[in-house]
Amino acid sequence: MRGVEEAAGESVRVDSGSGSVLSASPDCAAAYASGSASGSEALTAAATPAAPTSYSTRSASRPANRRARRAIWLGAVLLLASMLAATGLGPVAIAPGTVARVLLAHLGGHAAPRVAPGIDTIVWLIRLPRVLLGALVGATLAMVGVALQAATGNRMVDPHLLGVSSGASLGAVAATVWFGAAFGWLTLSAFAFAGALGATALVIVLGVRAGRLDSSRLLLSGVAVSFAMMALANLLIYLGDPRAAQSVLFWMLGGLGLARWSLLPVPVLCLVAGGLLLMGRRRELNALTSGDVAAAALGVDVSARRRELFVVCSLLTAAAVAVSGAIGFVGLVVPHVCRRLFGAEHGGLLPMAALGGALALVWADVLARILIAPDDLPIGVITALIGGAMLVGLVRRG
Repeated sequence: MRGVEEAAGESVRVDSGSGSVLSASPDCAAAYASGSASGSEALTAAATPAAPTSYSTRSASRPANRRARRAIWLGAVLLLASMLAATGLGPVAIAPGTVARVLLAHLGGHAAPRVAPGIDTIVWLIRLPRVLLGALVGATLAMVGVALQAATGNRMVDPHLLGVSSGASLGAVAATVWFGAAFGWLTLSAFAFAGALGATALVIVLGVRAGRLDSSRLLLSGVAVSFAMMALANLLIYLGDPRAAQSVLFWMLGGLGLARWSLLPVPVLCLVAGGLLLMGRRRELNALTSGDVAAAALGVDVSARRRELFVVCSLLTAAAVAVSGAIGFVGLVVPHVCRRLFGAEHGGLLPMAALGGALALVWADVLARILIAPDDLPIGVITALIGGAMLVGLVRRG
């Protein structure tokens, strides 16, 4: 005989035998639809008698929305200023005024006045594409980290730890070793996407227990798959042409040294399309953060939404890895920092994480350019050192 548990009369009805949610009250669904509360907050609100109040939930959320908008605008201004400053930093220091003159001249379609041709080349053809690519990759990885953490309910998940980055790297290494530069960047991206999707599918299969996705099992599966993918990549390098080892090393350690204008359109397109899709799913992400039962009570098709998020995150990660190699910790640390500073509501968290990831990678690339100048330090080394230290600090603070 089926048992039914009820909270606050008819607010939420759960089948105690299967654990599935049978119904949720209009108040519970309304809290979810407003986007102002996460799934667990909505369920708690539905199960608790409402206290008398003189203002509506919607009006109460307006100050928070205004604060989020101000923070986003401030972050955007800070990112633009950082990109301008980063373009002038490197083995050859260039004043911000000179950088601005070069940018304005090229945007206006004419040569920059009183600027040496060599400086013009460094700014426009070398550093600016690199800074833009760093911002795009950082924003992409940070948004993917936010989405994966919500989809799995585990805040220790990121593209690197879940095996997605390693799978994409394996695909890129396979394309490089087997085909070299014969088929160009699109083939490389296709192989990277196939590797990311394959790694994601394998991690999901291994992470399922009793028909449900177990977050702890998923994390362990991701670590195991990541090691396996990296081992296969190393095997390909060992068995392949030794001359390809140097270019393959780029994918293993990460870097922005191959940046050029022709590489930017696809990452821009992927970031814009993926960002819009994730923002469109912000309420579902809020609900998924609270667990499967709470999300189902709010009308979310958990399995379908989770599959969709994994595919989108795989595509975005593949697009990032194809142009920058495997860069770790951005998708793990940046969402944690932004969540502490700006809250867990995904309508504000996603854009703030994108801005934070862009800022983090822009300045990490500056360090990569100047620490052992005139040589470049792999940016993956910088992010691992800084991200690892920050993660230890976050864990110690609880």
